[in-house]
Amino acid sequence: MGIETGSGQKPYITVLIVAYNYGRFIEECIDSALAQDYPSEKFEILVVDDGSTDDTAERVRKYGLKVRYFCKPNGGQASALNAGFAAACGEIISLLDADDYFFPNKLTRVAEVFERDPDLGMFYHPFFEFDLATNHQGVSRFSLATGSLAKNPERFLTYAGPGTCASFRRKFLDPLLPVPEEIRMLADGYLGSLIVFLAPILSVPECLAAYRFHGQNSYYADEDQMPPEMRKKRLRMHEIVLAAMTTWLANNGLTPKQPEVRFFFDRWKLTLENQRFILNPPGRIRLFRYLVTYNRFYGPYISRNLRIVNWFNAVGSLLTGYKYFHLLNRWRLAITNFFKRPSVHSSPE
Repeated sequence: MGIETGSGQKPYITVLIVAYNYGRFIEECIDSALAQDYPSEKFEILVVDDGSTDDTAERVRKYGLKVRYFCKPNGGQASALNAGFAAACGEIISLLDADDYFFPNKLTRVAEVFERDPDLGMFYHPFFEFDLATNHQGVSRFSLATGSLAKNPERFLTYAGPGTCASFRRKFLDPLLPVPEEIRMLADGYLGSLIVFLAPILSVPECLAAYRFHGQNSYYADEDQMPPEMRKKRLRMHEIVLAAMTTWLANNGLTPKQPEVRFFFDRWKLTLENQRFILNPPGRIRLFRYLVTYNRFYGPYISRNLRIVNWFNAVGSLLTGYKYFHLLNRWRLAITNFFKRPSVHSSPE
C-alpha cells in the first residue's frame, strides 16, 4: 500500500509492524493485516525491520506494494517505533508485533471506537494467548481500564501501559515522541503509560489479536514460570522506562504534587518493588514500608474490612518477615474464628 489510496486520500489507519529476526512469523502477521474486513483503501501496512539478520527482508519484500517496508540498523524497539511513526500516514496507529497477528475484525473495531469519540487517545483489548511449546491456550489476564486517569483514578489501580494490542490517535501520540531510544524493549508500554496524561482511553473485553509465547517474550502468562535472568532483564527494562517517563512528566510540567501524577508514581513504585522482592527478598523494615505504601495507595478504593486486614498484615510483617509472611493469613483466620466461637454456659441446675 502506498502513501495514498486510489482515491487520492491518505489512509485512516496505519498498521505499524516492528520486526527483528521474526522471519518465521512475519508472513502470518502480515497476512492477518491484509485479511481485515475493513476496507483496504482505508489502511496501510508499514513494516520497520530493525536490522534483522534472518530472512525477514526476503519474506516481506515478496508482498510488493501491499506493504511499505523500511529496513534500518538495529537500535531497539524505541528506535524502530520512532522510524515507523515518522513514516506512518494514518490518523490512527495500530501496533502489531511481528510475532503476533490480528483477528479479521480488529481494524473495523478500531475505526468504530475512534470515529465515535474524537477525544479518545488510545484503544486496547485482551489477547488470545497460546504457547508454542506447551500448546496452552487462554485469554490474557492483564488489567483493562477505561476512562480518564484524572477523573477516574480508581479504574487504573492495576493498569499497566499495554503494548502491541494498542491503537493510538496520532494527535495525542505526537507529544510523546520521539520515544527515548535507550528503551530497547517495552517502548510501546512507555506510550501506553503516558497517554493517560493526555487523553482518555478505552478498553473492551473481546480478543481482537493473538499473542504467541515462543521463549523470547518479555511478557509471561504465568509469572511463576519466568526464569530469574529474564526477571532481572525485565526489572532493568522497567527501571529504564520509569526513568524516561519521569523525565517526560517533568519536562511537561507534571509533578508528584498533582494527584494523578502521585497516583502514577505510587503505582510504579509498588510494581517495581514487588519485582525486586522476588529477586532479592526484603528485610522486615523494607517489607513493612512497602506494605504501608501499598495500604495508602489502595486504601481509598477498598472496603473498611480489607483495609483492616492489610494493616494487620503490615504490622504482622515485622514479626514474620518476608519468608513467613504467608502465615499471617492463617493466624488472622485463627484469631477471627476464636472470637467468633459461641459462648459456653453451664446448664441450669
